[in-house]
Amino acid sequence: MEEVLSFITMIVLLLLASSRFGKCSSDVYSKSDFPEGFVFGAGISAYQWEGAVDEDGRKPSVWDTFLHSRKMDNGDIACDGYHKYKEDVQLMAETGLHAFRFSISWSRLISNGRGSINPKGLQFYKNFIQELVKHEIEPHVTLHHYDHPQYLEDDYGGWINRKIIKDFTAYADVCFREFGNHVKFWTTINEANIFSIGGYNDGNSPPGRCSFPGRSCLLGNSSIETYIVGHNLLLAHASVSRLYKQKYKDIQGGSVGFSLFSMYFTPSTSSKDDKISTQRANDFYLGWMLEPLIYGDYPDAMRKTIGSRLPVFSDEESEQVKGSSDFIGVIHYVTASVTHIDINPSLLGIPDFNSDMGQSINIASMRTVVSPWAMEGILEYIKQNYGNPPVYILENGLSISFSISIYIALVFVVVCSILLPMQMNR
Repeated sequence: MEEVLSFITMIVLLLLASSRFGKCSSDVYSKSDFPEGFVFGAGISAYQWEGAVDEDGRKPSVWDTFLHSRKMDNGDIACDGYHKYKEDVQLMAETGLHAFRFSISWSRLISNGRGSINPKGLQFYKNFIQELVKHEIEPHVTLHHYDHPQYLEDDYGGWINRKIIKDFTAYADVCFREFGNHVKFWTTINEANIFSIGGYNDGNSPPGRCSFPGRSCLLGNSSIETYIVGHNLLLAHASVSRLYKQKYKDIQGGSVGFSLFSMYFTPSTSSKDDKISTQRANDFYLGWMLEPLIYGDYPDAMRKTIGSRLPVFSDEESEQVKGSSDFIGVIHYVTASVTHIDINPSLLGIPDFNSDMGQSINIASMRTVVSPWAMEGILEYIKQNYGNPPVYILENGLSISFSISIYIALVFVVVCSILLPMQMNR
């Protein structure tokens, strides 16, 4: 990626956001205005920060294949964090960060996704984590951020195959064992809903699978794979969470959570139809993953609409997924105004996530904007509908494109984006 938001720029932005240089109307804010225990931090993902694409035993992830095959800007160098992590940590310390959220590159730690550990990859992450701890910066680790090993994709299809649950759990076991003495906050999957939609429904993010003509997808089935992947992500998360609780939690005292992209939907009018359509949007975007995590099954609206294309939890799986998250990670940038529109399903062509959700929602009419009050609305919605679970805000702010030709469903992924993790008062 040649044109990226540099780490230094991110630090400057965070300074502006957390110092008296940042203003809202006539008010001026500083860190002292936030409650005790509020944690300021920043965040990155491995592919968007590390670079060193083929160094020291790292093998390709689906990000590498996706971008190179489409001749798009890539993360071969990115922010060069693999070589400059000490400089970056020093910048964090000088800024006064309390926490740093980053992901581990599965194919750097375990080159082929399973089997032997790559010693140089392991040492890099140990060094990086120790550098954070030395500067009193709390590490928050994400295990999967859109970047599973290409080897597993080639071998059995990656997340469309349940085999990956075993491999992902083994990978997590390595991370817990090797890094868990210093890491207390683990997120298994980043933006599970958007990863499934972008990678397997729309085909515009890794691994780029879809079944729509005119797109650059060589493989895929948008009618079913989106839901199969979402299902396997939940089962893999539950497996990893169970492993941590059985083997590590009593010793390490950490927590394991699950991250979702949270768009705040509002009805465009006060009509009953618009309100029903808004609830449907919430069911598909948030309820799709939250309902199984909290209640053990998918929303009624999804089961009725998708039918046999939606995987079914066995009783045992339902119990394993239910209550498997110690916290919910919220990633929020925009809100959308929803207007009901009558659509004839027979005219929609191939059924997919968008048409399943959009049978009563005009996707094209959604007006996405950044609204400061929307974050409160999302937290209140989760509190009222899902039993007030612990919530961390893992990303939020203004969604901006920096001439980077990577578009993921409805959100631009900002390189080295700003993170403000916070636990919602219960």
